[in-house]
Amino acid sequence: MRLAPRQNLPLLFLWPFFVFLSACGSTPPAVVSGLSAQQPHTPAQTDRLIRLSHEQLGTPYRYGGNSPAAGFDCSGLVHYVHARSGLSVPRSTRNQFRASTAVPLNAIRPGDLLFFRINDKKPGHVGIYTGHGRFIHAPSSGKTVSQASLDNPYWQARLIGARRFI
Repeated sequence: MRLAPRQNLPLLFLWPFFVFLSACGSTPPAVVSGLSAQQPHTPAQTDRLIRLSHEQLGTPYRYGGNSPAAGFDCSGLVHYVHARSGLSVPRSTRNQFRASTAVPLNAIRPGDLLFFRINDKKPGHVGIYTGHGRFIHAPSSGKTVSQASLDNPYWQARLIGARRFI
């Protein structure tokens, strides 16, 4: 699936600038979980990843949480659904960002990760893109795993990029 271009998303025009900034700190590894950085998820892995993400909707947010029983924080949700889909990813948002490969926003597809800046310039939040401009994430204390839209001005203003574990 491709995200339809947006007329009112000025961040897209700055995309190459953000990619340069995010890539200058470290180089992502060439291999993650035995898959080459040039190979996409298998369709079965992507389907399972999206299905498992949807199954977590309504699970309470819990800082440091990484299971349906304990609750999830944003990176714990990403870690959990990837592990259950046969993909090994780091546990923290920062390490997920560093270990994944940048994807242009106009080429994102279901299963890609969306990273957001919340309080500073570094990635502080992550969600799983599910297609049609929507993503699943564990937002914050007092809330539950939910689906959000990239059309929401709050998320538009904080989006720093899309990345992929491939």
